[in-house]
Amino acid sequence: MMTIERNHRSHGLSALLLAFALLVMPLAALGQTRVEMPKNKYKVTDDVQAGQQASQQVYQQMPVLRDSYVDNYVESVGRRLVAAIPAEFQQSQFRYSFDVIDARDINAFALPGGPMFVNRGMIEAARTEGEMAGVMAHEISHVALRHATAQATETQKYQVGSVLGQIAGAVIGGGIGQVVAAGSQIGFGAGALKYSRKYETQADILGAQIMARAGYDPRDLANMFRTIAQQGGGSGGPEWLSSHPNPGNREQRIMQEAAMLRVEGGRGDTAEFRNIQSRLRGMPRARTMEEIARSGQRYPNQGGGQYPDQGRYPDQGGRYPDQGQYPDQGGVYARGERVAYPSTRYQTQRTSLFSVAVPSNWRQLGGDQSSVMYAPEGAYGQQGITHGVMFSVVQTNNNDLQRASQEVVHGLLQGENSYLRQQSGFSRTTIDGREALSTTLFGRSPLTNRNERVTLVLTQLGNGQVFYMAAVAPQNEYSTYQRAFSDIMRSLQLNGRY
Repeated sequence: MMTIERNHRSHGLSALLLAFALLVMPLAALGQTRVEMPKNKYKVTDDVQAGQQASQQVYQQMPVLRDSYVDNYVESVGRRLVAAIPAEFQQSQFRYSFDVIDARDINAFALPGGPMFVNRGMIEAARTEGEMAGVMAHEISHVALRHATAQATETQKYQVGSVLGQIAGAVIGGGIGQVVAAGSQIGFGAGALKYSRKYETQADILGAQIMARAGYDPRDLANMFRTIAQQGGGSGGPEWLSSHPNPGNREQRIMQEAAMLRVEGGRGDTAEFRNIQSRLRGMPRARTMEEIARSGQRYPNQGGGQYPDQGRYPDQGGRYPDQGQYPDQGGVYARGERVAYPSTRYQTQRTSLFSVAVPSNWRQLGGDQSSVMYAPEGAYGQQGITHGVMFSVVQTNNNDLQRASQEVVHGLLQGENSYLRQQSGFSRTTIDGREALSTTLFGRSPLTNRNERVTLVLTQLGNGQVFYMAAVAPQNEYSTYQRAFSDIMRSLQLNGRY
């Protein structure tokens, strides 16, 4: 500012012109382009509900790839990008999830509220991890900016109920081909399957910004458009480009934005991405979406089947507490099996360590007085729970809560729970008025072959042990259980002598 003031004294006209230029030039010239949230008459919960309804139909009508190694990798890239969404576009109710469709077409689509599906063909077509991340960042931007319901708001053609019905109807009625053709615009009728050009521009710009914040070179997004166009001939046509129209000078605009962004780190390509591509190319040939549609096959048990013989959230000895007390349900958890929603009525459960109120349609499972679980019908078997909460106590070697919590989490992520990854640092909270820490774990559950979310809350007892609560649910159902988990947390009371 001192320099500008000196220039103003000696060159008043130049300073005036400079000030005017600063007022009229795009924000990008000062760092990055400002992206504004479009007007939207719908509630955030409408996005979530619409996406959840449609995602269930995707699971039934599309062959989701059953490979935990590939899925965990794509999930990790997705989580890195989600963490880089600017704070003003974060929606606490959104639940981002990432699945791979075993189809050779070059495509990807995201649903309102966060569910994303990436075709195997898209991963194989990308030349670098950055190019794959570019597609995902673009799709995440559509979700974060709530473009689906924003576009419906502009048309003023649908009410909330019909929007939700149209999304589900596009999947049920239109079948696989229509879902893919619709891409992330699924469900707003045949005349509105594509986002407007201004929304495509917004997704390009915000996608570039998210990439830079996540450590990727935003130019890889522009490169991916060229890659898709080059490889889009034949049976694997450029589906993604057809459902994401070019708003004009797309690649040039992304390159301009990239030049004004600072990349946080550097993850353009990785050896892991090469390993994933090699793994996919070694699999049997993926069918095209047209072939899948012609087969008429449905996947009601996608991700189901026999659970492997392993525990869930074991004690530090690597076993599930009192495993033999679990009711035998044959170890089958089919995707189509409906787990009852949490009751709004609660019942108080007591052990020698704590008391807690849980939904009245949940039952206590196994365990002892210091390690116990509660889950609804249809969510448990000999091998563990798929929905519910677990409470346990662990002895640690640290008196500091942060270090003790890290030790507990490290222990939980070993052995049978190694599919989980800690996706957030610790945040401060309380348990029964005591200082506590919270963190989130994500992973592809080997029990259900579905993305799973676990929220851990930990506090230290007077005897040095760590008491923790683990709230478990499939990622695409977590929002349905979140209120119950919060109510359980608030009701929890530890015995005073601890």
